[in-house]
Amino acid sequence: MINVQIEINSKIVDPKINQISRLVSEVMKSEGRADAEILLIFTKDNVLSDLKKKYFNQDHFTDVIAFRLNDYNENKVEGEVYISVPQVEKNAKKYDQSFDKELARIIIHGSLHLLDYKDGLPDEKLQMTKKEDHYLNTLIWKNIV
Repeated sequence: MINVQIEINSKIVDPKINQISRLVSEVMKSEGRADAEILLIFTKDNVLSDLKKKYFNQDHFTDVIAFRLNDYNENKVEGEVYISVPQVEKNAKKYDQSFDKELARIIIHGSLHLLDYKDGLPDEKLQMTKKEDHYLNTLIWKNIV
């Protein structure tokens, strides 16, 4: 069973919880995972910035950080995905995308990180982007906000 919980700072965004949960579930199922406990946290820049400093020793803003809470070799996925809504808004403008589409991309991106996809090297980033594009083209993500 895939269980997706969502925490929202309603002052910055009010996404449609059922659609977001379905999006994450579909990514997990498509990647061969049928058992997951995932928490998505929609928040502000400072929360992700603090996490980036604490866990990655980097001092810059980012749009998403994912933490796998159990070992990657376990079939069950346990993890948390933190999303900075202000950064998603900035990126939507920067890449000339709708906010819905950029948010869906970031949700997919964080979900893939929980499955041990990486994006630190150019080849890894290319593979991750291809996966994101695939899911954006095959899953229902419109009107998630």
